[in-house]
Amino acid sequence: MAEKILSPGVFTNEIDQSFLPATLGPIGAAIVGPTVKGPVLIPTVVSSYSEYVNIFGELIESGSDNYQFLTSHTAKEYLRQGGPCTIVRVGEANLNKATAIVGGGVTGATTAVYASRTVTIGTTAISADDTLSITVGSGTAQVITFKSGAGTNDTTFSTNAADIYIGNASGTGAQVAIQLAEAVEVLVDSMSNITGAHSDDGIITITADTAVTTTYDLTISTIADANQITIGTATAGVTGVAGTDTSVFTLETLGDGPKFNNSSSLGTDSILTPLTSSIGNNHFTSGSFGGRSDNFRWEVSQRNTSKGTFTLLIRQGNDTITKKKVVETHANLSLDPESNDYILKRIGNTTNTISAEGGVAFIKPSGEFPNQSKYVRVKTLSKKTPNYLDENGNLTDNALSASLPAVGSGSYGGAFGDINNNSTQTSGDFGSSEVEHPFNFYDNINASNSQGVDMSASNDRPSGAAVGGGYATAISLLKNKDEYDFNLLFLPGVVDQETDHSTVIGDAISLCEDRGDCFLVYDNTLKIDPVATAKTNTEARNSSYAATYYPWVQIQDATTGNYRFVPPSVVMAGVYHFNDTIGQPWFAPAGLNRGGIDSAVQAYKKLSQSQRDELYDSNVNPIATFPGQGVTVFGQKTTQKKASALDRVNVRRLLIDVKKFVARSSRGLVFEQNTSDLRNQFLNIVNPFLEQVQSNAGLNAFRVVMDDSNNTPETIDRNMLVGQVFLQPARTAEFIVLDFVVQPTGAAFPE
Repeated sequence: MAEKILSPGVFTNEIDQSFLPATLGPIGAAIVGPTVKGPVLIPTVVSSYSEYVNIFGELIESGSDNYQFLTSHTAKEYLRQGGPCTIVRVGEANLNKATAIVGGGVTGATTAVYASRTVTIGTTAISADDTLSITVGSGTAQVITFKSGAGTNDTTFSTNAADIYIGNASGTGAQVAIQLAEAVEVLVDSMSNITGAHSDDGIITITADTAVTTTYDLTISTIADANQITIGTATAGVTGVAGTDTSVFTLETLGDGPKFNNSSSLGTDSILTPLTSSIGNNHFTSGSFGGRSDNFRWEVSQRNTSKGTFTLLIRQGNDTITKKKVVETHANLSLDPESNDYILKRIGNTTNTISAEGGVAFIKPSGEFPNQSKYVRVKTLSKKTPNYLDENGNLTDNALSASLPAVGSGSYGGAFGDINNNSTQTSGDFGSSEVEHPFNFYDNINASNSQGVDMSASNDRPSGAAVGGGYATAISLLKNKDEYDFNLLFLPGVVDQETDHSTVIGDAISLCEDRGDCFLVYDNTLKIDPVATAKTNTEARNSSYAATYYPWVQIQDATTGNYRFVPPSVVMAGVYHFNDTIGQPWFAPAGLNRGGIDSAVQAYKKLSQSQRDELYDSNVNPIATFPGQGVTVFGQKTTQKKASALDRVNVRRLLIDVKKFVARSSRGLVFEQNTSDLRNQFLNIVNPFLEQVQSNAGLNAFRVVMDDSNNTPETIDRNMLVGQVFLQPARTAEFIVLDFVVQPTGAAFPE
C-alpha cells in the first residue's frame, strides 16, 4: 500500500515477502451501529459498560417486548474485559434535539409612559412553568400595586375572562386563573426596597403551574385595601398589548432522538406521564416518551439575588417531586460573563454538526465554550447580568435580579421536549429517512432492514459537501486515524452479501486497508444460512484486514432474561479482547485457551469436522462445539486468498501493532535535524520494542536498517528519513500431526 508524501508526517509501508512456497497493548475497538440514545455520528469513547449505558442506553421497547440493539450486546462483550471502546451511533446527521426553556416568561411591550416611568406587562398565552414578569420603573406615578398581607380583597390582575389573585386566591373566576397548589406564586425581588415611598425599580414575577392556552389582555388596576402596599401613586389602569415569549436560557440535550422528549402532562407527585402509545404495535414514532430514565427534566433549586447566582439541577425523567433523581448539580451559576461561574463556562454551549468536504465526512464544532455537562448544553442565552455587583459587593441595579430564573421553576414539569413548547425532536430515532417499521431484531434482520435501520439509506456515502447515510458517514468519519485510535472494528447487524449491506462491509474493509492500523471482524450470514452460503459469501472478499466467523451463537440477555441468537461478531468482540488481555495481539484469538466463548449458551449449528474443513478452506473461521468444553473459536484466517503469513489473524494484528507503535513513537522525530543522531534515536526506540515483541513470542527474528545505505545525500536533500524493518513473524501451530507407531515386542525405539 503506497502512501502519498505531500505534507510532513511519518509514513509506513509494508512489503509481504512471506508468500508460500517462500516460506504495545490493546488500544480499543470501534463499534458502529444503532443505539437507544446518545449523540448520532459522534465517535464517543467509553471505558465501561455502565458508562456506555449511561450515554447510549440499553433497552428499547418494540411492541410488547424489550430488546437490545446488537451494538449494546457487542459493547458488553468487549467491555467486560475492560476498556476503552469507541462507539459510533448510526443515524441521520444533524437532527433537531429536545430542548427546555429555563426561566421562560412573557414580556409585553411598553404600554404607557408617565414622565420617565414605564410599565411593561405581557398578554400572550402562557405555558406551564413560564413566568410573567411585570417591570416597574422608578418615580412617583406608577400603576402597580400588590398585596402584602392576608385578606380577601387581594390585589387583582383583571383579564377579560377571569381574575388572577395574588395571595390567597378567592372569589369567582379563580378556577380559570393561573394557579399553583396554594394560589399564584409571587416572587418579589428586593422586598426591602418596596415601600410606600418606593423610588427604585421593583419586579413582580408570576410563575404558572398550569398552561393557559387562551391569550388575555391584562389590565393592571388597584383595589383599596389596608393590606396593600402601593408602589408609587396609583393611577388609572393600563391595558397591555400582545407580548412575546422569552426565556433566561434554553437547554438542549446532547443526545439525539425522541427518547429525550417528555410528556407535558403531570401525574401524582408531578411524575411525567409516559405516552406508551407512541411505541406500541412494533412502531416507533417521534411522540413523547414522558417520564422515563432515558430522558431528563430540570429544576432551579436555589437563587441568591444578593450574589446573582442560582443552582440548576438536571434530573432523571422518571423521578417525582418527592423522590428526585438528580444526575447533575450545577451550583452557584451566574449570568455574568466576567464570572468564573458564568453558565456558559460551567455547562458549555458547543454543538457538533456533521459536514463533508470532498466527499469525506468530518465533525464541525461551533460554540464558545466546551461542554462540561454530560447531558445538556446551553443552546441560547437571552439574559445576562454583567457587573451584577459593585466593588463593595452590592447590587448595581435592582432590575438585574429579574434576569435570574425563579426558585422552584421547573420543579413540577421541567420537561425537555415539552410538546407545548414546540421543542420535540422531529423524525424517528434515526431520522425520518433512516428508520423503517417494525424493528427487525436478531433473527429478523433482512436485506433492507437491520434493527430498524433502512440499509438503503444508510449506505449513501458523503458526496461533495453533502452528508450521506448513517453507516457510510460513520465509516467516512473514522478514516481520520489522527483523531480516532482503535485497532478493531465491529459492525454488528450488517451482513455481507445481503442487498444494501455489502456496500457497508466493502467500505469498512477499505477503511481498515487505507488506515493500515485496524482490523475488521464482520458477519456474512444470517442465522439460518447454511455452510455453503458462508463459503460463497466469504470467497467474494479478499483482504488480510478482515475476518469472518460461522455460525451464529445463542447468548443470554442478562437485562431481560431472554435468550437471543446473535451474529458471531457480537461474541468475537469479547474473544479478541480476552486474547489481548491475557496474551498479546499477535496471539491467535482461537482455541481452548483463548478462543472459548463463555457467554455462549450454544451455537446455532454444531459443526462436524468435515464442515469445519470446508469452511476453513474458504477462509471462514468455524465456531466449534466440543462436549464438556463448550463453544469455541477454531480458526484464525483472514479473508486473504493468497497463502502467506498475512492470511492469519495473529500475523496481521502483529503488523498492525508494530506499525502503530513505530509510527506513534517516531512522531516526535518529525522536524528534527536529519543527522546520524536522529537515526540513532529511531533505532533506540524501535529495537527495544521489537526485542520485547520477540521475547513475547511475536517474532522469530527481526532487523532494523536506518543508516547511510538507505539515507543517501539525495534522500536527505528531499527532507526524508528512510528506514526498513525486517520481520519474521512467529507462526501458530494450527495443525498438530502425531504418528503413533506400533512396534513388536523387543523392538528398539528410534532415537
